[in-house]
Amino acid sequence: MRDTKFRTTALLALLTLFAAGAGARQPASPAGDTGPAATAAAAAAPLALSLDKALEIALSENPTIKIADLEIERQVYVRRETLGNLVPGIDASGAYTRNFMNPVMFMPEGVFGPGSGGPMRMGFSNSFQGNVTASMPLYMPTIYRTLDLNKEQLAAAVEAARASKVTLASEVKKAYYNVLLAQQTLDVLHASEENVRQYVGDTRVKLDQGLASEYDLITAEVQLSNLRPNIIQTENAITSGKQLLKMYLYLPFDLDIVLDGSLDAHSDRITATTPMLSTDVSDNTDLRQLELQKKILESQFHVMRGQRIPTLAASVTYQVQSQSNSFRFSHWPGSSYAGVQLSVPIFSGFKRVNQERQLRNNIDQLSLQYKYLTKNVDVQVKNAIDNVVKAREEIKANAVTVSQAERGYRITKTRYDNDMSTILELNTAELSLTQANLNYSQSVYNYLTAMADYEKIIGKEE
Repeated sequence: MRDTKFRTTALLALLTLFAAGAGARQPASPAGDTGPAATAAAAAAPLALSLDKALEIALSENPTIKIADLEIERQVYVRRETLGNLVPGIDASGAYTRNFMNPVMFMPEGVFGPGSGGPMRMGFSNSFQGNVTASMPLYMPTIYRTLDLNKEQLAAAVEAARASKVTLASEVKKAYYNVLLAQQTLDVLHASEENVRQYVGDTRVKLDQGLASEYDLITAEVQLSNLRPNIIQTENAITSGKQLLKMYLYLPFDLDIVLDGSLDAHSDRITATTPMLSTDVSDNTDLRQLELQKKILESQFHVMRGQRIPTLAASVTYQVQSQSNSFRFSHWPGSSYAGVQLSVPIFSGFKRVNQERQLRNNIDQLSLQYKYLTKNVDVQVKNAIDNVVKAREEIKANAVTVSQAERGYRITKTRYDNDMSTILELNTAELSLTQANLNYSQSVYNYLTAMADYEKIIGKEE
């Protein structure tokens, strides 16, 4: 009797832990619209989802993927902006001046004869000036080095988008497998419920015939009643798991979805093939992003160094001007000139030197982070491979356990039907079979999630 209570407690604890894990990440707010379109979608037929279709929807509709794609587009515009600095620029300007007192010009004494010279007021009350200037950089090292920086920034945006896809694919897979596990758990519980309900009926008949005690009937009915809370909890876990999956797929929460396949279908594939697991982490998204961040800092360092180099620019200006005491400008003489401008940086108060030292310090920090992360990722991929191998062995072991539990239950059931065993023995056999089936489903789930984690670590894309 004590052994039976222990098995029952262990089974309830297993189901409670599973339901808690499935419901812990239930989204709190809807992922899609809640208006008429969502209502119409809810009234439509359920959406059938295979794993491949779920991944396809998530990778095309999830906002994190769209945001990453928009960041790539933004970096393209940033590079085009930098390229625009190499194209000649044309500017036009105009100025109007109202002279309340005409400007003063100083002339040499006697310039126009005796008594002339000194300060003389000249000009008109109104003046207008217009300019058109075309300028072009002839030698600007910082522009060329900024282009290299933009190239690295674009590569970092592309890698960040890839990282978003790899991470999202892993989360979608685990959410999908989580629902499959809950559904298979529910099937196991329903099968157990049917078995218990059957021998409750058999025990009631035996009681009427005087072949069983009232205690036997009460024991069977208690076991049947104990299954209902677990079934309800598992049904809630399925609902929570589907809500999480719909969040990743950015589907309306009131849209009904039906998952294709089962864990059993995956178990056949798992046991039929041996996966080739590599420890190559060259495509790991964290490592590649950190490496690109280092390249960005190095490019920024070169841009900063480029500010030490002289720059050369050319410009051409055409100017028109006119003056009048009224607003009738009758004469518009024009002038034009061209020139080059050489700018040589000499001293900036040690500002530039310390900026370069800051960048070099950041580069050294990233180098250390990269080395540490490399070791960390190496450990992660080895642990992930161990988890995959361990889960695969658990599947094989649990498959044997299920076969033995089924045979044990059939033997015990036959003995009970022929009054050769007690209700406690049948109860124990039923609990053992239920636990064996749950353990088998859990081991398949563990393998699939371990494989999803492994694929995320090595940076595998869908």
